[in-house]
Amino acid sequence: MNASATTELPVVVIGAGPVGLAAAVHLVDQGIEPLVLEAGRAAGAAVREWSHVRLFSTWGEVVDPAAEKLLAPTGWTRPDPATYPSGGDWADRYLQPLADALGDRVRLGATVTGVSRSGRDRIVDADRERQSFVVHVAHADGREERIFARAVIDASGTWATPSPAGGSGLPALGEKAAADRIGYRVPDLEDPAVRARYAGRRTAVIGSGASAFTALAHLADLAESGDGAGTKGLWILRRGIFGSTFGGGEADQLPARGALGLAAKAAVDEGHVDAVTGFRTEAIERDADGRLILVGEDGRRLDAVDEVIVLTGFRPDLSFIDELRLGLDERLQAPVALAPLIDPNQHSCGTVYPHGHRELSHPEQGAYLVGMKSYGRAPTFLAMTGYEQVRSVAAAIAGDLDSADRVELNLPETGVCGGAGLFDTPDAQQPDGDGGGCCGS
Repeated sequence: MNASATTELPVVVIGAGPVGLAAAVHLVDQGIEPLVLEAGRAAGAAVREWSHVRLFSTWGEVVDPAAEKLLAPTGWTRPDPATYPSGGDWADRYLQPLADALGDRVRLGATVTGVSRSGRDRIVDADRERQSFVVHVAHADGREERIFARAVIDASGTWATPSPAGGSGLPALGEKAAADRIGYRVPDLEDPAVRARYAGRRTAVIGSGASAFTALAHLADLAESGDGAGTKGLWILRRGIFGSTFGGGEADQLPARGALGLAAKAAVDEGHVDAVTGFRTEAIERDADGRLILVGEDGRRLDAVDEVIVLTGFRPDLSFIDELRLGLDERLQAPVALAPLIDPNQHSCGTVYPHGHRELSHPEQGAYLVGMKSYGRAPTFLAMTGYEQVRSVAAAIAGDLDSADRVELNLPETGVCGGAGLFDTPDAQQPDGDGGGCCGS
């Protein structure tokens, strides 16, 4: 297929989440036809799976400005920009109306199973960049389809691939066998069946980020409720506890994010949660009663727990884009130009420098990973980042490099700053937030 014919093809966007739908809107703004392929049965399918969790960003920070313009003629009104939506609110009151406004440009129940260059596997150089992309799709009714595209924007996120409990990045020995007592999401304790699973029981929470804070706070609330007597949390940390362990607190420029850390600290201080530091899980065993015993790499064996919640982050699924020539950082699995800006080995700050199509590009021209997937295994992604990413990418695909290069983004800081963000020595000294860290004032 020649280059001129390729430009008549749509741009395939993988995923109808917040960033995927925003990508479609920005493509429409550029006069380019998008085709959004969503594996779920509704827009924002992944967001709906954590519908009970409240965002720490306000409505004003999670609505893409271009999307709001597209929605305005439909009679849609943005909710109070100063209030905080839950995941369910975000999906029902913004993502679904946006998908409806895009109409048949969004296809649901369409799982992308592979992406390549038409007639070229990843080995072949000859005339490669003149070929269209080919996208293989499996539909919910069992049909398979092949779609040709001028470019591909992968906004499929990382929700489907949570990281395991094992401290080495691999599942702990026995982790899969204990799957009936292990969860990898923040539990919805408003659901009676879920609540009964954790009420009055001892639950280990493995992780140190916002999701872990949320789970700890929810368990503490359950312990204080009428039906939650005896509920106890065990917080498993691979590092020690420092001043920044609980986030930026009142110094966080996203107040709700700071409040999450303070709630987790209160859960520990008030005795609802016990912290175990410097613990890297090697194995998960069952005792005679079927309860779980966590075994550390240092030989420690913790007292048995009834349930384990693993909140150690997420990682990208690269299997269906394996035939593309991607330039990914060997540690984070993020684009090589973006990785130094977000690498938690280098800094622990919430601030990320503005970045767009150049940092998101790959050796395979016309292929982009955006949104949470662009961060690979790195945390701290914000919707605002994704919206600016896809604005820049859409402009680049349209050939408007002046606009694509004009990337402007001011992200709120966590209030946590100071050197390496990853370290596992329990008694290591972490610089305090007033030091000369990576994002000093």
